[in-house]
Amino acid sequence: MYKGYRVSIVVPAHNEERHIGKVVKAMPDFVDTIIVVDDCSQDGTTQAALACGDPRLIVHRTPHNQGVGGAVVLGFRKAMEVGSEIIVKMDGDGQMPSEYLASLLDALADEGYDYAKGNRFLAGEALAVMPKHRIFGNVVLTFMTKLASGYWHIFDPQNGYLAIKGDALQVLDLDHLNKRYFFENDMLVHLNLFGFKVKDIAIPACYGEEESGISLVQVGSTFPILLMRRFFHRVYQKYILRDFSPIALFLLLGLALICWGVLFGTYVWIRSAIAQQATPTGTIMLVVLPLIMGFQLVLQAVVLDIQETPK
Repeated sequence: MYKGYRVSIVVPAHNEERHIGKVVKAMPDFVDTIIVVDDCSQDGTTQAALACGDPRLIVHRTPHNQGVGGAVVLGFRKAMEVGSEIIVKMDGDGQMPSEYLASLLDALADEGYDYAKGNRFLAGEALAVMPKHRIFGNVVLTFMTKLASGYWHIFDPQNGYLAIKGDALQVLDLDHLNKRYFFENDMLVHLNLFGFKVKDIAIPACYGEEESGISLVQVGSTFPILLMRRFFHRVYQKYILRDFSPIALFLLLGLALICWGVLFGTYVWIRSAIAQQATPTGTIMLVVLPLIMGFQLVLQAVVLDIQETPK
């Protein structure tokens, strides 16, 4: 146990025969249960984990590939079944050093947070080892995830080194969490719906021989759409369905005015180009004013949303 809390570590693993043994052996003594979810690996991941001989170890092999999110959710359910009060997700590739585990747990055990996650950007010189394309992608994803999730103080949303209280996990609808690499971002959106408090913990980047299973092309082609859908889902659930808020009014009216300005402006520009005539000032104002007012309303909605961030 750790400061009176029963702790479980969930380790999703897919083809991690080379690394899973080191991950299991590095677990501190205060960890009560280690749950390795072998996500239908094609190598000896299960055998390598069992070879450690750790009595705290539970290995579950899926009959078909669930995706990292699906494997984590399965591990979460197993952790709740054994009565865990704090559940930590740690990847099976060795990129998440166990010496930083206590920092995540302290945020929940001592500081009253419901969810804590790693942030490589707070670790200073550790950023020097992070590939430049990962830094660029992370910065773009961070801003989009801030907008979608409502946690404007959180950075490095793709960091999968995380800890969550069992009570918070029981409230979340695990069946609707994304089952692939969007899992960490989706967790933040669902946590915000219930007002759970989230904290970033400085944990340096650690890269070795392991290869990332996700590419910039894959992220760029799927994540923006998923984040936009989650943004409108959060606005609907939090600011319309559960408690109607001016945030929803400002946002919807602002977006409507912007759409009007863009569409009507395009129509006016095409008509003027075809007729080869100057557009009257009054018509131009019918385009410009909605755009300005719409932008101001959307900006005000964002400001109010930032103020609503659970702290």
